[in-house]
Amino acid sequence: MRLNTISGRFAALTIMFVILAELFILLPSLASFRLDHLESRLERAQIASLALLATDDSLAADLESELLQNAGVFNVVLRRDDIRQLVLSSPIPGPIAATYDLRSEGILQTIDDALATLFRPQNEVIRVIGAPVNQAGQLIEITMETAPLREAMIDYGLRLLALSAAFSILTAVLLFLAAQRLILAPIRRVISHMSAYASAPEDARHIIIPDAHLAELREAETALEAMQKTVTSSLKQKERMAQLGQAVAKISHDLRNILTTAQIFADRLEDSADPKVRRAAPKLVNSITRAVNLCETTLAFGKAEEPSPTLSRFNLAQLAAEVVEAESLAGEAAGQVDFLTDIPPSLTIRADRDQLYRVLANLVRNARQAIEGTRQSGTIEIGAGESDTDWWIRVGDTGPGLPDKAREYLFQPFTGSARKGGTGLGLTIAADLVRGHGGRLELLRSDGEGSQFCILIPRAMAILPQRHVTAAR
Repeated sequence: MRLNTISGRFAALTIMFVILAELFILLPSLASFRLDHLESRLERAQIASLALLATDDSLAADLESELLQNAGVFNVVLRRDDIRQLVLSSPIPGPIAATYDLRSEGILQTIDDALATLFRPQNEVIRVIGAPVNQAGQLIEITMETAPLREAMIDYGLRLLALSAAFSILTAVLLFLAAQRLILAPIRRVISHMSAYASAPEDARHIIIPDAHLAELREAETALEAMQKTVTSSLKQKERMAQLGQAVAKISHDLRNILTTAQIFADRLEDSADPKVRRAAPKLVNSITRAVNLCETTLAFGKAEEPSPTLSRFNLAQLAAEVVEAESLAGEAAGQVDFLTDIPPSLTIRADRDQLYRVLANLVRNARQAIEGTRQSGTIEIGAGESDTDWWIRVGDTGPGLPDKAREYLFQPFTGSARKGGTGLGLTIAADLVRGHGGRLELLRSDGEGSQFCILIPRAMAILPQRHVTAAR
């Protein structure tokens, strides 16, 4: 049994508190023992004095000395009928050090006198006054030594402490055994379940089943069960998502190769002699291009991480114009969506130009597709500015807003898409790219009047080693 265990500390505290309680009991017990001892001397002295009175005050000197010795006193004074009489006497070895009147002592005074007797090692002569038993007089007074009293008190105290220690040890052992069975055994069972679950958290058989009788332990087991079920469910879901991601990545890889070949042939359709074919060729090329981009986006997401941004200074208005131009040419949306930009022409930021292009393209494309889904016209606005700490870019639209499910799972792959058939990878990749710059992508609002996203890129990112910075474009 070690002190750094619950059972060891429980047993040690039990012994300590029991001994502490016994110490509080010891003082009144010693005081009571001293009082009983003195009263016993008074009774013996009274019996000795009655023996003398029964012989008409005539008693041999040796017999008188024997009576005093048996009573453990030096002399006896008895007051009867208001007459104080020295009944028995013998030489006193020294002066009287103190007088104790047992008729008027309270409990606190008794304890104080007991401690004074116990901690005063020298042998002294004291006077003790008390009331005779059976109303055999008004008072009885004796003189006696303190050494026998002190020895008797020490012997009594040691025996009481030994008995207390024995009871303390027995109590501690019983409590230790009870704690082992009622508390520590269920705790060890919980720990065993936790260890087994940690070794294979995906195995539902290792989930604990609450069956503790103690209310607190049962609550802990219930909470542990709920946590383990949640973790197991999440692990299974992540495993399925990982498997699905691998399958999608493989399909996207092969599909990208097929679409790239189709794109090459579609480019040749622009040279066709048939005017209808030439007019349809750009639409076909754009469609195939979007399909290729989707495959490449899926493959990029399947990688462990995006490459670290390569910083360079560039004009943000020019980058936004490129994004708007690319999206303006996108098939069916031409003429249906108006693009507005509110970016200072001289605004220059430091970031990874290609990655930021991807971020803006994803946001603008999502906004365009949302407006396109309403089959009504709409507006997409790109605004930007700077503060003392950040560059900010806002992308807003007048579309239908994000549904509740999309807002709940925003920035999560395969779950946060706002349109039917979408993967939700665009926002996920955009958020990852912005985080790679030390910034964040936030949804400022989304309601029936449209949605607005904000990109925040900290200016402190500009303080980087020279090898990470490329020449300005």
